[in-house]
Amino acid sequence: MPPLRAIVFDAYGTLFDVHSVIALCEQLWPGKGAALSQLWRSKQLEYTWQRSLMRRYEDFARVTEAALRYACAALGLPVDEERRRSLMGAYLKLAIFPEVRDVLAALRESKLKLAILSNGSPAMLRPLVANAGLGSQIRTIISVDARKIYKPAPAVYRLAVERLGAPKTAIGFVSSNCWDACGAKSFGFRTFWINRTGAPVDELGAMPDHVIGSLGELPALIRRPLS
Repeated sequence: MPPLRAIVFDAYGTLFDVHSVIALCEQLWPGKGAALSQLWRSKQLEYTWQRSLMRRYEDFARVTEAALRYACAALGLPVDEERRRSLMGAYLKLAIFPEVRDVLAALRESKLKLAILSNGSPAMLRPLVANAGLGSQIRTIISVDARKIYKPAPAVYRLAVERLGAPKTAIGFVSSNCWDACGAKSFGFRTFWINRTGAPVDELGAMPDHVIGSLGELPALIRRPLS
């Protein structure tokens, strides 16, 4: 196989900790923060898949807000405009995982192109990357909004091929979402699944090429030959 020329990262859950909103959720509804964050994220993903199948695309901000409304209703949590605005704003300032900066720096030293390919809309991703101070390390940000369908649709992964000008076999794709890594593998990328919780591989007929426990394992794996 050709050497890797680019590494493409999923954003939410891979570089950015979606559950860093728990602190705010807990502040707004004591004792309910973790439950709200988990259900919010679960419905957010479900809505992307359901809307893709229904061909009823809405951008990720609206999907995220709809999932928030559902989660609050399901948990019996009253949400007014101020709380809604505060929680949605938190998605623009998600914390990065501790190893992210060092990993990106190491990969840039390897002269690899770095990019983000995300379900997020441009209006969500640009401030997210800027607020985290990652703009100098990842300059290419690719949103599904260009195709109006969500991952794991093949058309989404094809966006990375078009933007990076590299064959899919020369692109490594990194995600903490197994379904996403499987989708990218099915498309033809070389894939790295960050399995932080020790979960089994999703039974989707396309296995990730590499399973790692932390993003911090990635640079050493990239530097040695990949089979």
